[in-house]
Amino acid sequence: MTVAAQTSSEKVRKRPFWTMERRDSLAGYVFIAPQLIGIAIFVLIPLGLVFWYSLHEWNVLAQTFRFQGLDNYRALFADPGLPQVLGATALFSLGLVVLNMALALLLAVLLDQKLKAIAVYRTLFFSPVVVSLVAWTIVWSFLLQNNGGINAVLALFGIDGPNWLRGSTTAMISVIVVQVFKNVGLNMILFLAALQGVPRELYEAARVDGTPAWAQFTRITMPMISPTILLTSIITIVGSLQVFAQIAVLTQGGPGMSTTVLVYYLYQQAFQFHKFGYGATLSILLFAIVAVLTFVQWQMRRRIVFYEN
Repeated sequence: MTVAAQTSSEKVRKRPFWTMERRDSLAGYVFIAPQLIGIAIFVLIPLGLVFWYSLHEWNVLAQTFRFQGLDNYRALFADPGLPQVLGATALFSLGLVVLNMALALLLAVLLDQKLKAIAVYRTLFFSPVVVSLVAWTIVWSFLLQNNGGINAVLALFGIDGPNWLRGSTTAMISVIVVQVFKNVGLNMILFLAALQGVPRELYEAARVDGTPAWAQFTRITMPMISPTILLTSIITIVGSLQVFAQIAVLTQGGPGMSTTVLVYYLYQQAFQFHKFGYGATLSILLFAIVAVLTFVQWQMRRRIVFYEN
């Protein structure tokens, strides 16, 4: 019995190092390594550098780089222009998200019907997504001028249109509409894919029960596509907080600061006023806002997504 026990223990001790479990684990680490390396190089390290820069006063023209601790963060809370910038950012994001998602869902519902040449309409509405952003914005800048194409069309009906980009209210509306028309096709495609995944048996059962069309939409369609609604809301909100090219081309943040959103304000402080340390501090603020909003939306998924309940 003793000899048998010793033989058994020797077999246990001689178990090979590269077991099937360890090989599977190694294969998993190898597959995720490129993603982890990419996140470290392009996300974590730059984020750490931005925070480090925010603790310094960095003037490229004067070639100075001095550590000043939390002074930039104190200046952030004392900045008199920041409340107006945050207000413009919130107004732009709210208008963009509401209009974009509502229009995208409406187009998706219409394009989910069995119509002739439906592929042509889908391509037509999606085409602005693949157009160059700068080219798209430049074309709209000409259309929105006082003597531009939009006012020329309004003049045919006896309407004297405003200079859309020179009024504080019309400028914000114009920027929102231009951005909505540019990216609504992406959300439309996502909603269209979600609508086509809803089981048709649910609608047939609802019609048999005499459920009206609007009730079918609110009680069947909306709950079933709720995962896509959550996804598109996160993408749209994060994208609205990062808008820059449209503001730079259309209004340059004006008139006044009515369309100066946070990213454009960051650009002004860093690259026009050469306050790179303060610009880095604004970047940290933007990151915090995006992170908090994304976290809040993710926590709300139990109320939004039907299978999370």
